[in-house]
Amino acid sequence: MTDMNDTPAVHYAVFGSPLGELLVTGDAHGVLTSLSVPGQKGGRSVGAGWVRDQRLFAEAGRQLDAYFAGELKDFTLELRPEGTEFRRRVWDALDAVPYGATTTYGEVAARIGASRAAVRAVGGAVGANPLLVLRPCHRVIGADGSLTGYAGGLERKVQLLTLEGCI
Repeated sequence: MTDMNDTPAVHYAVFGSPLGELLVTGDAHGVLTSLSVPGQKGGRSVGAGWVRDQRLFAEAGRQLDAYFAGELKDFTLELRPEGTEFRRRVWDALDAVPYGATTTYGEVAARIGASRAAVRAVGGAVGANPLLVLRPCHRVIGADGSLTGYAGGLERKVQLLTLEGCI
């Protein structure tokens, strides 16, 4: 399905979670492009012409339920977020941070081969992650161990890190 401009329709589903309602978006094949929480900085909200299809994203809902129940540590969903090449490299690096562990912005910069001066840009890319929870930006903390900002809200970051046994 396309809109009047021949751009593919955004498909979406909404799932309940301990973080509030999760809005999942993707394409007509169920490939995920975003996961947003209520009040998220830069998060998405349902747009005109979007197509709601819970069945298309049933596997995402199942995996999210298992994650929040403490039964799933690694998501196996196809993800295709939109972003610059630099942001995609940072987001891919987040996938290497294992469940129950944390990393720093400097470590992410090193992992992608960026200079120490690029730490601020890495922070911006982490903060722009469109796939909260699925791509674990909540596992990135400050160099001093502080729980720095989270687009979904610091209280949700604490919830996720507590669930994973990090704090």
